[in-house]
Amino acid sequence: MRVKATVERTYLEAVFDKLGFSKQDSHLLADTLVDADLRGISSHGIQRLAWYRRMIKDGTIIPTKQPKVLRELPGTVLVDANQNMGQIAAHLAMNKVIEKAKKVGVGIGVVRNSNHFGIAGYYARQALNAGLVGIALTNTRPLVVPTNATQAFLGSNAFAFGFPASPHPFMFDGATAAVAGGKIQVADKKGQELPGEWVVDKNRDVVKDPKEAEDILATAAFSAGPQKGGGLVTLGGNKEVNANYKGMGNSIVVELLTGILAQGSISADTVKGKHDFSQFLFAFDPAFFGDPETLKKDATAMLNRIRGLKHVPGKQTWVPGDREYRYLKENQQNGVAVDDKTYEEITAIGKELSIEVPQSI
Repeated sequence: MRVKATVERTYLEAVFDKLGFSKQDSHLLADTLVDADLRGISSHGIQRLAWYRRMIKDGTIIPTKQPKVLRELPGTVLVDANQNMGQIAAHLAMNKVIEKAKKVGVGIGVVRNSNHFGIAGYYARQALNAGLVGIALTNTRPLVVPTNATQAFLGSNAFAFGFPASPHPFMFDGATAAVAGGKIQVADKKGQELPGEWVVDKNRDVVKDPKEAEDILATAAFSAGPQKGGGLVTLGGNKEVNANYKGMGNSIVVELLTGILAQGSISADTVKGKHDFSQFLFAFDPAFFGDPETLKKDATAMLNRIRGLKHVPGKQTWVPGDREYRYLKENQQNGVAVDDKTYEEITAIGKELSIEVPQSI
């Protein structure tokens, strides 16, 4: 089914308000989920709501606590999310980072004691909207098996990078695993076989059944006890011969800049106690290096050359950002897609909180 984005936003704002978030925070949280759905990143859209609801119920997320700035210098800031939603702390931290980059050319922010923060690209676009180049990283629950390992240890560890270009910015936003864990949730809800080398079992054999894959990830990500083994594979797939150690390296870099730098938990240890993800946010002013319009023009020219390369029949050569901006335009007109299982979940939440549930267009 499809739902108007404005209707989805109204529903989400009402839900977060009923759950104890401030009006301002409810608006932000709704915006991050709607933004993901509009851009075709349904793994991080409204389908996350039931999970958020469970974490609020069990006290992992405390809506009334506000993030705090612990320390800052002209170019750096450290923020404590204070057990609230990752979106709220990351938005605060990126605003601080933008202020610093505007003044001294560069800003770096680290968030500790955080939570899931939606799509990383949301914060990179915050910087883009301020005329800056933006980067956002996060660690996650342990979902990813390192090269040749059979147990999950690393997070899917998203990395987003935005650079000004036309007709839309260059926007890379993706996991350092083959896919984000949320894509397995979506496939499970839809009953769709996994199409690629995304998940392996305890013997490192590729898993295609979405329910089996979701069970493997759930055990790895939420159990402090013995793992069944298996998990998401790193970029590069299942075999070392395809250089999956490079994907592992990317994921470790994110671990160092998030959990280690924030003095929080690395992904592997987020199952042992409190749910404390960490985030890293970075922005710089490209104007220091040259005229912003010239830089934008040169970036656009390079990207257009890539788009114009000879390609295999029936395919299209595209660059990161093309698909999500195309989906954004289409979904603003046609509404966002909501799968049946997710609709059941948001219907139950609406009934529980006495909130009108979005109807199909």
